[in-house]
Amino acid sequence: MPSAQLPRAVFAMDPVHLPLLFPPPLMARLKRTAEIDPTLVVRDFADPAAAAPLAGAEVLVTGWGCARIDADALAAAPRLRAVLHAAGSVRSLVGETLWERGVAVSSAAAANALPVAEYTLAMILLAGKGAFTHRERYRATHTPPAPAETAATGNVGRRVGIVGASRVGRRLLELLRPHDVEVLLHDPCVDAADAAALGAEPLPLEDLLRRSDIVSLHAPDIPETHHMLDRSRLALIRDGGVLINTSRGALIDQDALTDELLSGRLHAILDVTEPEPLPADSPLYTLPNVFLTPHIAGSLGNELERLGRVAVEELERLAAGLPLAYQVHPADLSHVA
Repeated sequence: MPSAQLPRAVFAMDPVHLPLLFPPPLMARLKRTAEIDPTLVVRDFADPAAAAPLAGAEVLVTGWGCARIDADALAAAPRLRAVLHAAGSVRSLVGETLWERGVAVSSAAAANALPVAEYTLAMILLAGKGAFTHRERYRATHTPPAPAETAATGNVGRRVGIVGASRVGRRLLELLRPHDVEVLLHDPCVDAADAAALGAEPLPLEDLLRRSDIVSLHAPDIPETHHMLDRSRLALIRDGGVLINTSRGALIDQDALTDELLSGRLHAILDVTEPEPLPADSPLYTLPNVFLTPHIAGSLGNELERLGRVAVEELERLAAGLPLAYQVHPADLSHVA
């Protein structure tokens, strides 16, 4: 795109996200970089009201709620050269037709990984401290625990198993460095030298499950990882072990996990489930050994501006004729979320 002429851009997402992704100062910066109408947010690429803007659009600035960019969408935007996704995964957004057209795709997934890693670190430390168990007990008895009841509590030497050296997984490994824990890692794409550089001991999945006090999932949702924690693998986690999932619910066999949690053998911290949300009668809502949250680990509230900033910075690079910093390639989708 020539730097002397501003690229034409169109927003495509659920309009509810726009004010948080692009607050006034960031929107002003975006408008200095591209010709874009902040009052037009496309939900349906076939909407007649969007036909003229799409016909001239060189860039789509997308977010959660954007329709899939298929052949019909591309036909409506014949000049499209780039999709800048102010959110995480683009797996459900793009398809073969877009790649065949040579449209560049960028994602703010690296920025979205930051709050997920921070949330997971907090959960690991709270779980190691026994915070959830002691909270339940305190609510029931109104008395502090006796020393014998805290003998197994604490984070010193706690074994934390990380499944997946994804963007989130790698950031979490960095955040764990200052803490006095032993870190184990399973990722088939990471060799021993890379694991050592990340500060972790590489292990096969089954060995990691057996040895860990806390297991945290950060693998992508791809066919190879579907229900990777099935009934037999869940059984490998030690009695009293903690399972944390801030990745995707499909990584775990939900029925098998529910049975383990109903037995009281394991504890779980679940920000994602399968399905999502769980049925209203699921026992996981009320089990004392389950800490269940509604998919809040990723960017929320004022964290969304960080995603919008990534999209704006990418647009500035495009306008200046520079390569994208966070470009997604078709081959990436085989091993990332």
